[in-house]
Parts: sequence; structure tokens; C-alpha cells
Amino acid sequence: MSSSKPTPFNEQQVAEYERRRYRGLDQRLVHWRETRILSRWLKDLAGKSDFPGLCLDAPCGYGRFSQLILASGFNLISADLSFSMVQRARKRGFNGHFPIGIVINLLAAFPFADRCFDLVLALRFFHHLHSTEERQHVLAEIGRVTRRWAIVSFYRKQPLHELQRKLRRRLRPSATRISMLPLATFSRETALAGFRLKKISALWPGLHAQHFALLEKIE
Repeated sequence: MSSSKPTPFNEQQVAEYERRRYRGLDQRLVHWRETRILSRWLKDLAGKSDFPGLCLDAPCGYGRFSQLILASGFNLISADLSFSMVQRARKRGFNGHFPIGIVINLLAAFPFADRCFDLVLALRFFHHLHSTEERQHVLAEIGRVTRRWAIVSFYRKQPLHELQRKLRRRLRPSATRISMLPLATFSRETALAGFRLKKISALWPGLHAQHFALLEKIE
């Protein structure tokens, strides 16, 4: 597995990223749709967990979903490679809940005991993993620390979205590479990690490559 990892955000970069990331109309629509899908799934899972369930949000980023997770009835641990991201997520997650944050590298072993979470969220992360080995490691660690459930997002191969990204790169070059997977590949890799694919939802069917996947651990 590659040992390379991105340089963590500092406090100033986190503030700038939070200010700019979902400012455009298209990204506001993406945020709205992500929130809608996640809210529905979290409420459903909260009713299936021993209340209150414990959720790991990793990578948590600046805590975009912290309040939503807490409002759904879960207790929350926020984790990210960036200390400044974790600190921001803890502030956003303060809601009568003692905000817990931890700095971890998701490409290494997770510093948690087996089966200690009711739910693990890994959103907007898998499209940055460009090898089967990396994805299998992360899926295996998620499977180790969750008792039953995980929600991950990935980019499914989508011709229209791929074309859109190619055109965007020509107009505005970017160093960011997005990994898009056939559904068969994603399904096979999750199964190898001991998960059953229970539900899948496209962000914008036919238009956007991002998909949310609800995974259930196979006992």
C-alpha cells in the first residue's frame, strides 16, 4: 500500500476551504442532495441501533455533517488526518454532546477496538483512493470497527460526469484525480471486506457519478 498521504490542512486553510467549498450553485445543490440522502438513512439506522448509537465520521472534514449525525440520535466521534479539521468538526458538533475528535490516517490501522461503533461514515473519501489495495484496507478497517453498519460514498463510472470533468480540466486545470469505479468492482470489494450492499443511491441519477452505499456487516 502506498505510504504517501496528503499534507494536512492548517487552521487558515480549513477556514478558507469551509468558506469556499460549497459556495457555488452547483455545489450547494450537491450539499442539499447529500444531506437529504444521509438524513433519511441516519434516521432509519438510529431506530435499528442500541440508543444512543455511536458513530465514527471519518474523514470528518470540517464537520459538515456533524449536526445532522447528532440530530439523528447518534453520539459522534470525528476523525481526520488534519488536526485543524478535527478541531473545526468538534466545534460544529457541539450540541449538548461532548465533542470528541481524533487525528488518524485512514490508510493506516484505525486506532479503535473491534466492533466499537454502531455506524461508520466514510463520505467523499473513496474517490481519492486509486488502488484496490487502498480501498480494501480501508473497507477492512471499517468492517473491523463497526458492529453492523457503514455508509460510504464512491464515484461510479458515469460517462456524462466523466466528460464534464474532462471539459472542466481543460478550462481549469486541477491536480485532483477522481477515481471512478464500475458498480461491479465496488460490490466485489465490499463483499471481500465482509459487507453486504444493502442500499445504493445516486446523487443525481444519470448526471453525477457520486453514489451513497449502505453496507451491512456479514456476521
